[in-house]
Amino acid sequence: METLETRLETRELRYFVAVAEELHFGRAAQRLDMAQPPLSRAIQQLERRLGVRLLERNRHGVRLTNAGEVLLQEGRAALDATAAAARRTRRAGGADSPAGARDRLILAVKAAASHDLLRKLLDAYAAEPGAAEVEVLLCGMCEQEELLRDGRADVALMHTPWNSLAGFDSEALMTEGQVALLPAGHPLAARETLSLADITDIPDLPLARWPSHGTYAPGPGPEIHNQTQLAQLIALGRTVAVVPDSARSWLWAEHAAIPLTDAPLVVTHIAWPAHSRSLALASLVRTAARL
Repeated sequence: METLETRLETRELRYFVAVAEELHFGRAAQRLDMAQPPLSRAIQQLERRLGVRLLERNRHGVRLTNAGEVLLQEGRAALDATAAAARRTRRAGGADSPAGARDRLILAVKAAASHDLLRKLLDAYAAEPGAAEVEVLLCGMCEQEELLRDGRADVALMHTPWNSLAGFDSEALMTEGQVALLPAGHPLAARETLSLADITDIPDLPLARWPSHGTYAPGPGPEIHNQTQLAQLIALGRTVAVVPDSARSWLWAEHAAIPLTDAPLVVTHIAWPAHSRSLALASLVRTAARL
């Protein structure tokens, strides 16, 4: 049974997450647009109610305890779920969904990925009786997970091993190999196959660097922000990239795609929140699985 000691309020979680992310009460108070003393008192009251120390405070600053690390992770997830509930509720019954309007699903897809699969899915689903309107939300690299967690999307096409499916229900739709994208005039472009070792240390053609959790790994290759930038840099002979085989659908004449014999397979999944009860979403998933 829930007790006063175990009940957490959204306000308390917002306060704690701000302090835990800033590791500074003053900056957290400024971020929350409140004074520091009531923020400090709120965190102390939260610690007393839970019966654990969440933060270690000393003259050097603030650091999270093990319990604080857990609450930060769980608190972020709870706040995301709350925001997602609000967004999906507004879409279901707000001003953007007047009475008598068709259901609407927002499908998050990485720009330029799974083009043929997406086209087939949208065409097949549109032919279903009572199909909902599907809005395709094109996003940047590995952004589908965030959009799905915070409610800006109802469903997403995600790709392992790059996207995390933790906390989602999902259905695998397609498995494919990977290719090296090279300038068409490069000597390696004449090869029938390549290995990852072949393209790792090309002196004149460094590997493109992709963002991971908002940061880029160090290296000489260019930081890639979108597919158009990548295509241009490869055509100019400035970089090489490893991409799924389906990327051939957007290749330019200046590109060459050479199969990689030892790159991990890429699996495209349709993923959705595990708690979803949307009939329109269930119908879209069934259509995707049939494909």
